[in-house]
Amino acid sequence: MKLSVLDQSTAAQGKTQDVAIRETIALAQHCDILGYNRYWVSEHHNSGNIVGTAPEVLMAAIGATTTRIRIGSAGVMLPHYSAFKVAEQFRVLEAIAPGRVDLGVGRAPGSDRLTSMALNPHPDDVHDQFPRQIQELQCWLSCSPLPDGHPFARVVAHPTGPTFPTMWVLGSSDYGAQLAAYLGMPYAFAYFFSYAFDVDRALALYRDNYKPSALHPKPQCTICVFALAADTEAEALFQFKSRERAMIEREFGIRRTLTSPEEAAKHVLSPHEQAFSKKLLEHAIVGSAEQVKSRLDALARRLDLEELVIVTWTYDQAPRMRSYELLAEAYGLKK
Repeated sequence: MKLSVLDQSTAAQGKTQDVAIRETIALAQHCDILGYNRYWVSEHHNSGNIVGTAPEVLMAAIGATTTRIRIGSAGVMLPHYSAFKVAEQFRVLEAIAPGRVDLGVGRAPGSDRLTSMALNPHPDDVHDQFPRQIQELQCWLSCSPLPDGHPFARVVAHPTGPTFPTMWVLGSSDYGAQLAAYLGMPYAFAYFFSYAFDVDRALALYRDNYKPSALHPKPQCTICVFALAADTEAEALFQFKSRERAMIEREFGIRRTLTSPEEAAKHVLSPHEQAFSKKLLEHAIVGSAEQVKSRLDALARRLDLEELVIVTWTYDQAPRMRSYELLAEAYGLKK
């Protein structure tokens, strides 16, 4: 089993937000040594607790300070941007970390409606252009010619080189699964927050409709799952309180910095919040390393997966690093 990482650069109460970015870089270096396969960073805007707004910038810092782990975006919210500019950014990243770059692209805004307008004041039905943008990106990233008659056929994304990033389609519904299948591209499902859509159905749609491509003759898929391991189950459940509080507040449109587990534990949950927390723990995998590994293995067997991407939120950096250490040891990643 391959394990990878999704880091959302979560900001904690009592610390300035810039600390979260430096913690992401430090965790990437840690996971590089531990033997994780990929390190993906996310894109969110105008959020009080997820402050990774520019994955392409963060990836450059990670790529320059790691040696073997793949670096990637999960993802770039493509409708906000010019496909050509994204291609240039990732060609630069490929030059920094050749053969190690993943470009995950998403269709969701990663923000509220007003912030989306601030990012792109003239959207011009950009969501309808998403498949076209992906196809253009594939050509520019691989230094392949655009189709005959394309208005930008003479435009090249520099710097060129012998390697190019691997593209992934990210999704949390049937749209991304079917698009990735149609284009013959790798697919990652956001299991850690997609409670409304069945992961089994998404992966079945992807695999059953997959059209082999030159770069990817066989389907390749993974899921991003929340997991938190600690030396004891009680400690893991205690550290999980920060994530629980953040997700409950999100239900009410509140997105502020993570509260400490001590502070979060002081809240007495209403019946509605108790039901939500129970549902949250059905998707989140929390416990000792042995408990987490057992549930991850069961999930991977059920979905026929060879790789899982782990996302972990904690108030302090040390428990997050410890969680990834414990899972690396449980899976023998250093070997």
